[in-house]
Amino acid sequence: MCAAPDQGIALPPNTDLSKETVLAGRVLSGGEPVAGAFVRLLDGTGEFTAEVVSSASGDFRFFAAPGTWTVRALSRSGNGQAELTPDGPGLFQTEVAVA
Repeated sequence: MCAAPDQGIALPPNTDLSKETVLAGRVLSGGEPVAGAFVRLLDGTGEFTAEVVSSASGDFRFFAAPGTWTVRALSRSGNGQAELTPDGPGLFQTEVAVA
């Protein structure tokens, strides 16, 4: 069992988006949510940084720093990735299509 916090769509209480950078999104296959995908966060050099498991609705979330990030999803439905380049604090969202 993964010890990561619930990856639901709502942000934790007291999250200050004026100070924190949040990378969030949903894993999809054919437009449908993918539950239980391993979602990895890789830094700008491709180095592994963190991993969470997508929620029942395919949602995931990471707290990160501004910069260049790759979000890679691995699932029974396939694999996929998306790039995010937050330039400061805020909520940055993406969809990761797996095939």
